[in-house]
Amino acid sequence: MKKIFSLSILLAVTLLAALPSDACTSAIFTGKCTPDGRPLLWKHRDTGELNNRIEFFPAGNGRKYGFIGLVNSPVQDGEVWTGTNDVGFSIMNTASYNLQNVEADFEDMEGALMYEALGSCKTLKDFEKMLDKMKKPRGVEANFGVIDAEGGAAYYEVNNTEWRKIDVNDPKIAPQGFLVYTNYSYTGRMDEGMGYVRYNTANEILHKAWIRGEEFTPQWIFNNLSRSYYNSLLGIDLNQNPELAPEGWFVDQDFIPRRSTSASIVVKGVKPGENPNLTVMWTILGYPPVGIAVPLKVADGFNQPEGVMKQEGSNNCRLCDEALARRAEVFPLNRGNGKNYFNVRKAQQYMKELAPVEEAYFRQYK
Repeated sequence: MKKIFSLSILLAVTLLAALPSDACTSAIFTGKCTPDGRPLLWKHRDTGELNNRIEFFPAGNGRKYGFIGLVNSPVQDGEVWTGTNDVGFSIMNTASYNLQNVEADFEDMEGALMYEALGSCKTLKDFEKMLDKMKKPRGVEANFGVIDAEGGAAYYEVNNTEWRKIDVNDPKIAPQGFLVYTNYSYTGRMDEGMGYVRYNTANEILHKAWIRGEEFTPQWIFNNLSRSYYNSLLGIDLNQNPELAPEGWFVDQDFIPRRSTSASIVVKGVKPGENPNLTVMWTILGYPPVGIAVPLKVADGFNQPEGVMKQEGSNNCRLCDEALARRAEVFPLNRGNGKNYFNVRKAQQYMKELAPVEEAYFRQYK
């Protein structure tokens, strides 16, 4: 009966529509809901480019501030996909598919926008001024999550000509102190966009944890969101009930970690009045269930951990290469519809093996 039940779930999942490759899950946590009162900015990146690394950009050459950021390894040409700068301004984005109002001759400029923001913005107000001054159309359709060192925390829903601020500090908007975004905008066109199941999954996990009084930390986010195999629509959790995949295989659909996931990052900001250099960008490169989180700081400049930076003779970094090699065992099928399946048992095996290594990083860093 278990096999029959599992098969029925697989068949049901295959009927769900696939999402675009440029699709992410994210959340902002204000100090109201974290144990130490410091904000958190979470970006779980899904993209067509799985080779990611970290790069440091010093002040100068048109940049007012220095910053570190997640970049695509093959080509880094003025684009950043999550980052934080030396005055405590941090930014990430999720693609939106229900926000565009006018067409433009160019698109997908979100990475360039974030690169410019990290080099020029200190506060949310600076970011808003930058958006106002940008030439229209902007070539973007996205939700930008931003925190700063003065307590600011907000999402900005931005299209070619307009932007709207969703303030996470507003108790009417985020009464528990956190807000989740996937691939649609709250003020966009109703019932359009993507990522509704992932939104509900992340939101449900967070609200249940909040009711239980659990503490939201970077480590908690990685273990309970970035590595979750819970699907809220089906009401199943493969980590809690591995018997639902008796042969180890399951359909890769609407879990937060997916075949297209390239990184997961939690930026831990500072309280107002604290040194912005205390901001930490905890970073997992590669598929998060088989990757390891490491702490990064802008103040370390070019001396970031060698595993996250460009290697000699390659644009890729070592930690991402290693994670992608493990990922290949989780997604080994490429013929026909094989790419729609993953080996959850292999992923869980690596999570168990790597947990003590990552735990040591968190323990040592404290």
